[in-house]
Parts: sequence; structure tokens; C-alpha cells
Amino acid sequence: MRENSLMIRVENVKKQYRLGQIGGGTLRGDLQSWWARKRGKEDPNTLIGTDQRLIGTTFMALNGVSFTVNKGEAVGIIGSNGAGKSTLLKLLTHVTAPTSGDIDLYGRVASMLEVGTGFHPEMTGRENVYLNGAILGMTRAEIDAKMAEIIEFSEVGDFIDTPVKRYSSGMFVKLAFSVAAHLDSEIMIMDEVLAVGDMKFQKKCLTKMRQAARRDGKTVLYVSHNMATIRDLCDRCIVLDKGKVIFDGDVDEGIALYLSTKSQAADFVDYSDFKRDNWFKRDNLRLQSVRVLVPSVEAIERTQPVRIHCVIKAQESVEHVGLRLEVRDEVGNPLATSCLYDLNLHEGDSEFTAQYDLSVLSPGKYSNYFTLFTAGEGGAHTVEDWVPGIQFRMVDTFTSGHLEWNAKDWGSIRLPEAVLCKENAE
Repeated sequence: MRENSLMIRVENVKKQYRLGQIGGGTLRGDLQSWWARKRGKEDPNTLIGTDQRLIGTTFMALNGVSFTVNKGEAVGIIGSNGAGKSTLLKLLTHVTAPTSGDIDLYGRVASMLEVGTGFHPEMTGRENVYLNGAILGMTRAEIDAKMAEIIEFSEVGDFIDTPVKRYSSGMFVKLAFSVAAHLDSEIMIMDEVLAVGDMKFQKKCLTKMRQAARRDGKTVLYVSHNMATIRDLCDRCIVLDKGKVIFDGDVDEGIALYLSTKSQAADFVDYSDFKRDNWFKRDNLRLQSVRVLVPSVEAIERTQPVRIHCVIKAQESVEHVGLRLEVRDEVGNPLATSCLYDLNLHEGDSEFTAQYDLSVLSPGKYSNYFTLFTAGEGGAHTVEDWVPGIQFRMVDTFTSGHLEWNAKDWGSIRLPEAVLCKENAE
């Protein structure tokens, strides 16, 4: 028996993938690979330079994940690339099956794992709405009752009878989200659905998901790398790391833990072997290391300038290079930015030291990102490298007669003190 409010139960779920065993494209190729490994020979179908130690090994995408979700909960799932987020959602939506463990869903599931999942490109938008509804087990009459609302929300009414292969990515996600949000399902599963689309539509989607959970009693699972939307939408956070649940609880605490795994509380960070996100393909400029020249990153006096020593590796000589320091609060919200311009770098490693004034920050914990960019005309720029920086704490020497700063209630930015205007003295 289950509790009436229980909607999702995941118990000790594991998902194992076998690397290099199959998938050669043909049965003949797979048999060749198997026979070569059986004899201890090099696989004839692998690319030159492939690490042969990976052939035949296994990879645990999920390793003993357990949690429950109740009716009306909006749960955010966060973690670094490769942590197992998308694999978990694929298991929940029966795209693939777990290697071991149990998953129980108590209700119909509307899912959107990527743009246009479940849409047939040759069918029109209207036909795909009927298709998705049928997959969810809805009758034609039930879909007809929701059709006008779906079309209006999606903002693609003029193109609803056009094959979706002609839709832009923004139109695709608008219609796909509208279908998932409006059809009669008890569980909504969303994976980075707001990464495409304009800001106005993103806000409308967040409002709709918030309404689905709090007013309509739907259960929402939401995966995103945007911590602001996780914080705005969810009332609970699950953090995955290397296929395991390392945190399940308060949203702010979960986000702070996740960000602590991306940045370091140290005065020196080595990026020479740091793996960039999958979307980042450029490698002309790479930040090699950063050292913060302060006695302790756990107690940086806010009134004192901060010096940072950087090493950048360039594949060739490059002019007009900039370094952007992006300061964020402890849950990842952007707060402030300072840019260094007109660096001229030679081929190989270049070193320099930059000085920053962070006195506008109130006492408290912060993190940062470093962005290397090349400047163009009219303010245009190209991002060359982007890496998480360090965690640091700003402190303030208490001055007699001044208030002790309350960052939680007053904000993270401390403006200069006000002064009396001269006319008051007359």
C-alpha cells in the first residue's frame, strides 16, 4: 500500500552502461570487435589513439539512487554534466530501463526531455498535439477540450497546421511545453525546457509550472543548470554527483552545495586539466591558473583592493583579449562584473596580475566565474573560455558609529554612504 500523497518512488536504482562493447553499426563489426578482445588483440574498429583500457569496461550512470516525491511537490534536480540527471529522467519516463532497483509512478506522466521529444517532424503542430495526448492515454474528446488553450499558450497559432519540421527551435519548445503543461497528467517531468525561447515565454512557463504544482496539485520534476529558475520554481532540491544523491532538502542549501563542487575555497586554482562544459568547443585561449593574492580567501577585507595573478595559454598571438570577473552570491545569482581589457598575448603562456575593487560587496560568502573574451567592434565580443573560479568571504572591519551590515535583509551590494548636501549647512 502507498500513501495517498505519494506520486514517485525511486528505490536503490542503478543504471550501468557498457563502454565499447556494442554499437559498431553492423553485426559484422561487433563480432570483429568481440573476437579481437577475446584473443587479447587490438580492436580493429576503434579509432587510432583510443584508450584500449575503456573497451569492455562499464560505466555507472546511476549508482543507488533513492528518493520519494509527493503530490504537489516541485522538485529541482541539479548537478554537474555527467552527474546522472538526464539518465534518471529517462528511467522515470520509461525511455530506458534500470539495471537494478525499483521505480514506481502513481499517475500519468507528461515529459519533455529535450526540444520536440515525441514530435513527428512530418506531422503538423495540431496532429502532434493529438499524438502526444494519445500517448498519455487521453481520448480525442479530452484533447479537443484542451486544444484552444494549448494553441493560445504556445503562441504558434498561425502555424499550428504547418509541419513541425519547419518550426524554429523556439516555436518547437513553445508548443512542446504547452502540450506537456496542459494535457491531463499528474506528473510533469522537464529537462532544461527553458533553455530555448525568449525571456517572456520563459517567465510564462515558470508561472504555469508553479501553478501546476501549487494550485492544480501536480508533481513537477525540473532539471536545469539555471539556479535562479530552480530557486524560483522549486520547494525542494536534489543534488546528484557521479550517479549518487548527495543532498535532498532545502533549495538554497542544495544550490550552495552544488556550487561548492564547481568552485573551490582556495587561493589557487589550476585549470590546465579542467574539463570544460560539453557545449564549449573553442580552445584557442585557455585560462591555465588563477592565484588570489590575499592572506586568506575566507576573510577578504572589503575595503582593500584584491589582486589576482593569472596565466593564459594561447595557441597563437592574440590582441585585444579581455578577462571578465563575474561575482555571484552563494546560491549562484549574478551580482556584479568587472572587466580587464586590451591584453595582448603571445603564443604559449602569458602571465599578468590584475587589481579589483570589490568594496561594494557587503560582508558574506561569494563565488565567481572567469571569462576570457576577444573584443570586436561596437562592443561585440567572442567568449574564448569560461570557468568557475573560487569561493571567498568578504569581511568588514567594524567602525564605531556605523551599522553592522545585515546582508540577508539589506542585500549583497553595499552602496557608498550618503552625505549631507551643502545647502543643509546654510
